[in-house]
Amino acid sequence: MGRGQLPLSVLEVAIGVVVILSVTLGFALGPPAADTRGPQLDAYASDVATVLANEQPRHGGSTRLREVLASEATFDRERGALERRVERILPENVLFRVETPHGTVGLARPRQTTTGTAVIPTGIGRVRIEVWYA
Repeated sequence: MGRGQLPLSVLEVAIGVVVILSVTLGFALGPPAADTRGPQLDAYASDVATVLANEQPRHGGSTRLREVLASEATFDRERGALERRVERILPENVLFRVETPHGTVGLARPRQTTTGTAVIPTGIGRVRIEVWYA
């Protein structure tokens, strides 16, 4: 009595079905999406830096940022206006912190959070802007 064997054509069909299903699932599920949060946050921080570095001052100075950084007294005077300005620049779901030589504006950054950062070197000191999603 001979052993029972599957015909070769049945085996080929089974392998073909597995290959077709694998390719179909690959297209249906697609590759995993890239994490775009970091680059988008960097763009937000850069936008804030650009606006502050080029905006007209409210009281005096060459730019809004130089006005804020002129002294501790001007920083204290302009702190609230600076915070409101940055809030208006950013989308509602983005929080921020602006660090200057005279103090900070905004919230403390939560630990282990993806952030975007921009640094503005000025003649008065360095300004660091960090942003993150709420």
